[in-house]
Amino acid sequence: MAKARVFIDGEAGTTGLLIRELLAPRADIALVSIDPDKRKDPAAKADLMAGVDCVVLCLPDDAAKETVALADGLGARAPKILDASTAHRVAPDWVYGFAELCAGQSDAIRAAARVANPGCYATGAIALLRPLVDAGLVPPDFPLTINAVSGYSGGGKSMIADYEARRAPDFELYALGLEHKHIPEIQAYSRMARRVLFAPSVADFRQGMIVSIPLHLDLLPKKPSGADLEAALRAHYGAGGLVRVVSGADLQGEGGKLEPQALNDTNAMELRVHANEARKHAVLTARLDNLGKGASRAAVQNLDLMLAL
Repeated sequence: MAKARVFIDGEAGTTGLLIRELLAPRADIALVSIDPDKRKDPAAKADLMAGVDCVVLCLPDDAAKETVALADGLGARAPKILDASTAHRVAPDWVYGFAELCAGQSDAIRAAARVANPGCYATGAIALLRPLVDAGLVPPDFPLTINAVSGYSGGGKSMIADYEARRAPDFELYALGLEHKHIPEIQAYSRMARRVLFAPSVADFRQGMIVSIPLHLDLLPKKPSGADLEAALRAHYGAGGLVRVVSGADLQGEGGKLEPQALNDTNAMELRVHANEARKHAVLTARLDNLGKGASRAAVQNLDLMLAL
């Protein structure tokens, strides 16, 4: 059986490096690289892309769009493309690469020529919200605040260098202009009509992430209990998959604490509903590795679907 030929465009970045590390030992994939001297030569890149099965883009948005344009110019010789940038996540002709999003999504990824890998924060937020919106428990026009904290590896080379050189603070809020690049995909794939308010932060640990969404249960039209929310999540994801619904009660013996690094180096995600029924309050949480289910490992999952591996 012939190996699938894969070109990682931008393999020197954090996401690309881990994708390469995950794919390199595999017997069913042959990694193809471009001569560093020809990396910015459009003709050389187009010629290379014409000879591979899939191109994984780990590039800034503008560069990703340029590479896609090159691929489009190849016509029938164009490879499949998996884009890890933000450039095509809400583009109409692209399939969103969150296989657990809804029934049929993994099949759509299998059949797609163009797949957009989700953002890390968006993966957690959408995983929590989409089932509740589909179940009618959270109305699309409900005002929502999403909070999140990530390890510094999600910030790219300069942020990683600052943290590892001890030049960065232990914790900081950012994107306080309230225009974070993940908001469009959160809204689109959660099916929220009202724009969400998103407050991300970064802390002094390399990998790991928690996305949290507080809710006033008595302000939701159906006034659901925490158990109702958890049941809707369980009905959506089932058992035994990469996205697991875990009882929020499992943390009561730990003083109600949740740390962000427990799923590092995996492609898993844990969803919880932490409810105080007496107060009619709940907090939804998603825990994942921002480089795992939030980036590189999700990309490999999508690549396997796209290439039937």
